[in-house]
Amino acid sequence: MNIAKRILLAPAAALALVAAGPALADHHAGTTDEATPDIVEIAAGNEDFSTLVAALKAAGLVETLQGEGPFTVFAPTNAAFAALPDGTVESLLAPANKAQLTAVLTYHVIPGAVYASDVVELSSATTVQGGDVSISTEDGRVMIDGAEVIKTDIEAENGVIHVIDAVLLPSK
Repeated sequence: MNIAKRILLAPAAALALVAAGPALADHHAGTTDEATPDIVEIAAGNEDFSTLVAALKAAGLVETLQGEGPFTVFAPTNAAFAALPDGTVESLLAPANKAQLTAVLTYHVIPGAVYASDVVELSSATTVQGGDVSISTEDGRVMIDGAEVIKTDIEAENGVIHVIDAVLLPSK
């Protein structure tokens, strides 16, 4: 990824969300043998993110996620979705709740490519959804709205992924 793309862009960037799993934590861009996968390819290639992929499909965000970006995504695992109250995921995936699902997913995305070294210097960031997430460091751990960042700097062709242990819910 071009270092010039590591800047923050205006919040008007396109909607997007992605995830990558623990097995991809050591993935790095820049190999000459094969192209770097985009955020959708990374998410779809890891079974730990099947709930997220299903949500992306239900919200109609897959094509957007394959866009140019760059995007920074705080991506929840299947376990993070499973920790929501009973029935929440099923309700969000219902066609009648597409707007609410889209709001939840885009609340996990910051326009631009923000790496771990950048995130730790921020106290908040505006998401594609329009709300602000709080960013803090507690006992050496980076927290996004109370969710812990458990994997950082997973590079995709169109952005960077940070895996989190909880689903972020927008307040508006």
